[in-house]
Amino acid sequence: MSALLDAPVTAQEALGVLLHIVVAGLVTVHTLLRKRDVSAAIGWIGMAWLAPALGALMYFGFGINRVQRRARRLMGPDPLPDYKNDRDLQDDPLGDLEIAVGAITRRRSVPGQVLARYCSGDAAYPEMLAAIRQARNEILLATYIFRADAAGEKFIEALAAAKRRGVKVSVLIDGFGGGFLRVPAYRRLRREGVETALFLHSFLPWKMPFLNLRLHKKMLVVDGMIAFVGGLNIGAENILASQPKSPVRDHHFKIVGPVISEIEREFSEDWQFATGKPLAHAPYGGAAGDSGFARTISSGPDQDTDHLVLVLLSAINAARRNIRIATPYFLPDEQLITALRLAALRGVAVDIVLPAVNNHRYVAWAARAHVRPLIESGCRIWFSPPPFDHSKLMTIDGGWCLIGSANWDARSLRLNFELTIELRDPVMAADLANAIEARRGHRLTLSELDDRNIVIKLRDAATRLAMPYL
Repeated sequence: MSALLDAPVTAQEALGVLLHIVVAGLVTVHTLLRKRDVSAAIGWIGMAWLAPALGALMYFGFGINRVQRRARRLMGPDPLPDYKNDRDLQDDPLGDLEIAVGAITRRRSVPGQVLARYCSGDAAYPEMLAAIRQARNEILLATYIFRADAAGEKFIEALAAAKRRGVKVSVLIDGFGGGFLRVPAYRRLRREGVETALFLHSFLPWKMPFLNLRLHKKMLVVDGMIAFVGGLNIGAENILASQPKSPVRDHHFKIVGPVISEIEREFSEDWQFATGKPLAHAPYGGAAGDSGFARTISSGPDQDTDHLVLVLLSAINAARRNIRIATPYFLPDEQLITALRLAALRGVAVDIVLPAVNNHRYVAWAARAHVRPLIESGCRIWFSPPPFDHSKLMTIDGGWCLIGSANWDARSLRLNFELTIELRDPVMAADLANAIEARRGHRLTLSELDDRNIVIKLRDAATRLAMPYL
């Protein structure tokens, strides 16, 4: 040992040590100034110092948020809604929630109505295809997964036919979910002359530093008059009647009303971010709808604050009677867990429905190690029977609900670009509450968690440590 300590240090070794100190120091300074999450900051600083070169490369590749929206930089922030003279909110039990979400999103609720709720691709795809075939002016489509299979082929053919008859068609597919290496649907659409773009996709490493960031939105707008939004991707696994190998249940919604202008705006900003080109389109020109108010809530790593997390916290805190949640992936951070626990402790009935069989087994393992505090506080965790349910639904007190593409996990709440829609519509909220309750199967208990084999407990707890990356 003494011989090793007495060995002379070469100039090359000294330079390497100095370089490591400088680079790790830069990572430390940047992390201390930019990272609000304490555990994340400690993790990155530790990796930078303990893993020379690799730690710094990982941080500069995945730890720095470089994503900014050109459109929002140019337009600047929206003005804060003024509710001072809105007397209707004074008598509304959810009036405080309206004001809070307005301040978070900088948007007032506008008329918006759900015309139809679909529970699978069997019901939604025919309606979406019919709308595409009837389009006369413009089609905007964004999706995370777009397979070139039996289901996807019908969409490709319908979009190509619309293009041939003179409809302006713009399709945006996530670069990772679309296939990344082969992206067959993208190539097919391009060959058909359909204007199609991939979101955050490149085979060149220096042009693709955002592999962990994904466009998870699902939206279709036709002629600025009707929109389809929700959690449904485009793929044969969503057609239950065809008995696919890995069937998926999901919820999608047909929407009308001025809220479509906000959905169009979301697409336009995503399109400009992906292509660098602005998208010109005609503004919404339809009727207001018969009932209900709606508001889009966009979220993603391009925001200074976590809009969706703040909305969820506001909704949970506003609940007085019940909270119902359905999500395929449930790994929220501690502040959301705490909010749900406090709701249950003050007497709110909190029901969370998860799929009994998950398409990502690691997420299911981690979730079982994550939910114990909720059950101890009185929240009820239910498992929906197969097939795998990919729906993302939430209702509060029978008057407010949330639909869209976002899951209750770190990926959706921090990393993905998501689109959710808030609805103040008692009819729709009651319908979704019934839909969530109908999916309640087996209820998870503390004794069931305790009776797991020690190996299984360790597996689940260890997997939970990877929450930010699942």
